[in-house]
Amino acid sequence: MPKLLVLGFLAASFGFGGNHLASAAVKGVQVVADESHQRVDITIDGKPFTSYIWPTSLKKPVLYPLITDQGITVTRGYPLEPRPGERVDHPHHAGLWFNYGNVNGFDFWNNSDAIKPEGRAKMGSIFQKKIVSTKSGADRGELVVESVWITGENKEILKDTTKYVFTKRKDGRSIDQITTLEALDKVVFNDDKEGLLGMRVAHWLESADEKGGIFMDASGKPTKVDAADTAGATGVYLTSEGVKGGAAWATRGRWCTLTGTNPEGHTVTIAIIDQSKNPGYQTYWHARGYGLFAANPLGRSIFDPKQPPFNYTIEKGQTATFRYRVILFSQTVDAAQMNQEADLFDTNSK
Repeated sequence: MPKLLVLGFLAASFGFGGNHLASAAVKGVQVVADESHQRVDITIDGKPFTSYIWPTSLKKPVLYPLITDQGITVTRGYPLEPRPGERVDHPHHAGLWFNYGNVNGFDFWNNSDAIKPEGRAKMGSIFQKKIVSTKSGADRGELVVESVWITGENKEILKDTTKYVFTKRKDGRSIDQITTLEALDKVVFNDDKEGLLGMRVAHWLESADEKGGIFMDASGKPTKVDAADTAGATGVYLTSEGVKGGAAWATRGRWCTLTGTNPEGHTVTIAIIDQSKNPGYQTYWHARGYGLFAANPLGRSIFDPKQPPFNYTIEKGQTATFRYRVILFSQTVDAAQMNQEADLFDTNSK
């Protein structure tokens, strides 16, 4: 996407006028569609929470940014809003998304404008089709959207209907994502590392022992760093099985948390909870120290070579539903509380 178009999108999308999330001034959870700017803004008591966006610069719709009840942004800015000191790898890692690395042989996960023309036929894209409904309320708001998964050969293979539930909590904020995929042809999610529900977090939520990489300097220039500056990186993963830090990757669990403290001294915990009705339960955690936090229930042998490939299949005309809860806490959360949260989510999910 040309630089001027990107800047134009950002100016229109993240400004302070109209219905954009920074301007809301009413109580409760407000879900406000602005289709002319390719977004739906969600605020809680007039403060920004997140937006559902589908800019042409991305190859799928995403929730971006994610902001706690204390106003702390937990998602990485790049590639939409690059910030000094951030990694500028994986341009397909934007906000919170839902897609997969090998669907009928097409890669929906890694697709971005960085893919060279000769490689685009092997990629897949998810296109926003329509906003089905929005609903605001005192403590929760809802958004239902439809999109379509299209291969690099321009074939529609999945109809995607996603319901988001945005909730105001006493101890933070949460998002329930319920995605139903209807197969428009026989669809196979081949056993793959890249999936399924993913988010890319801010630099301070990265691991302190992560290696170097490409970072954005203060002048906005990508710069290679052999050894990452870990002074501000404080993120630590913890799974329901008691696995901690980098060891969480490729292990299974019903929940995983990522806890860190930002430069101003505020501690935040991001939790992702799996649901027992989901395909592939309990999910594998594709959780990386460089800031990728993902739940992948459809990979198996890729994470554990002793296991047979999963290769999850949806026959033409059939559906599969995935349910996840993402919670933003403004404090540390222990395993006992997370087990209660997971029990509650499992009991109440339909």
